[in-house]
Formats: sequence, structure tokens, C-alpha cells
Amino acid sequence: MKAVIQRVSGASVTVEGQITGRIGRGYLVLLGVGKDDTRADADRIAKKLAGLRIFPDENDKINRSLLDVGGSLLVVSQFTLYADCRKGNRPGFSNAADPGLAEELYEYFMEKCREYVPVVEHGVFGAHMEVSLINDGPFTVILE
Repeated sequence: MKAVIQRVSGASVTVEGQITGRIGRGYLVLLGVGKDDTRADADRIAKKLAGLRIFPDENDKINRSLLDVGGSLLVVSQFTLYADCRKGNRPGFSNAADPGLAEELYEYFMEKCREYVPVVEHGVFGAHMEVSLINDGPFTVILE
């Protein structure tokens, strides 16, 4: 499982002209599920994400978590995080989970995140999505 976490002051995801998820201050999480991923991987990343201290404190030191600042999550499925570009110019996706497993673990991941974070918004699994964000920093972290 791969998660690209972007600290944002606002983010939204739109599907077919309709906003399906929107947050203010928090994290936009692009989540890729690999073919060998399990619920244990989702548990570990959700817990790490909730405790990740990438917000500044009163002294401008990066020392506060999403929970400390009352932030929200916007989770967007993105199998393309498993793109393999080593051969040729067209990426291969053989390391990405099949859609059934990927959707199950995506939904499970959001369920786990809700145990830590009160507001978890999301995109639509498998849909063409337009993601908008205001990257705060910019500050981007990758968890695997």
C-alpha cells in the first residue's frame, strides 16, 4: 500500500461535475493498493497517518499532528501509484491490486481512518476524478 500525503489548506474531488468530497485544513491522501496488500497494511498506514506530525506548532516547528489541529482527510484511490515505468514509455500496472481487492482495502482504509479522524471525505473508487487542492507548504510525504 502506498499513500501520498499532501498537507492542504483545502481540497476537493469532483466526479461528473459533482463534488463528492471536500475538506478544509488537513491531508489529501492519494492511496494506491498493491496486489500483495492486506488489512494489516491498511491498519498500519491509517495509524501512522493519524499520528504523523507535519503541522507547525506555535513556534513554527513541525510538531503537530492532524488530530492536534482538528484536521480532516480526503482520500482518493489512485492505482497509478503502482505504475512501473522501467520498460518502454507506457507504464505497466501489474503490481497494482485487482479492482475487487483494491476497492475492499480502500473502503477498509477509510473505515480505519475514521477511528482516528472524525472527518474522512473521499472520491469515487474507479471513477474519473478531478482533484483540486491548495497544497500548504508545499508539504508532501509518502508512506509505504
